[in-house]
Amino acid sequence: MGAVAGRRKGGRTAAARARVSAAGRRLELNPKLVTTAKLVRELLPGDSQYGDPLSTAGPQQAQLVARRLSELTAERPGLLREAGLSALQVWQSVSEAQGRGRGDQEVTIVFTDLSGFSDWALEAGDDRALELLREVGRAIEPAMREHDGEVIKRLGDGLMVVFDEPQPALTAILEGRERLEEVGAEDYRPQLRAGIHVGRPRRLGGDYLGVDVNIAARLVEQASGDELLVSGRTLEMLDTEDMKVRRKRRFKVKGVPDDVAAHSVSG
Repeated sequence: MGAVAGRRKGGRTAAARARVSAAGRRLELNPKLVTTAKLVRELLPGDSQYGDPLSTAGPQQAQLVARRLSELTAERPGLLREAGLSALQVWQSVSEAQGRGRGDQEVTIVFTDLSGFSDWALEAGDDRALELLREVGRAIEPAMREHDGEVIKRLGDGLMVVFDEPQPALTAILEGRERLEEVGAEDYRPQLRAGIHVGRPRRLGGDYLGVDVNIAARLVEQASGDELLVSGRTLEMLDTEDMKVRRKRRFKVKGVPDDVAAHSVSG
């Protein structure tokens, strides 16, 4: 009798475990919960796409763990995947904010774009927009290279350029603006806005990644037409004796550490 009771008890335990396991799988793959987890990631600090090959390319511990987690869950993404990547996303963000996980070489990162270009291009059409972009490129890019800037990539109507020092970057932007005055259409005058930040981004092939790149990109996003914004640390390294400098009062942007200040610089 004892053996029979033991088998029955064991059978009930196994069945209970199976039910719990099935419930766990349903919870793990519940589409609404997975979608909610992805939306939560948008609100968390750091890169909400953390876990893809681009964001996890590197030797840091968070990157190694995220890369392995992504590989294991690639064919069956679920709630645990999103929760795990959320934690790693925040971990990586905090590490970068504290100076860990960055590159070894300090560089000056510049982003530029044209104020109001996208709206104008929708009305002007592809042919006119392309021709104007070519003229803008001929005006701006030589100024960047003449001051030893490396054009990392073209971003539609903008550029990402890296310099060894901030002063040549500032000079290149100002000279590029002067040359840009000769470029334009009857119904559109290109206004170059720019952001400059000094930091230690991670180099990945021909590109750069990390919080310092994010800061430079956010600076240009917050700039108005024909405005140049530089971070507080960058300003300390620039000779602005003959220039007008004004602190940007409101510069609290997602993905940028709270202690980063922005300053408007005009020649």
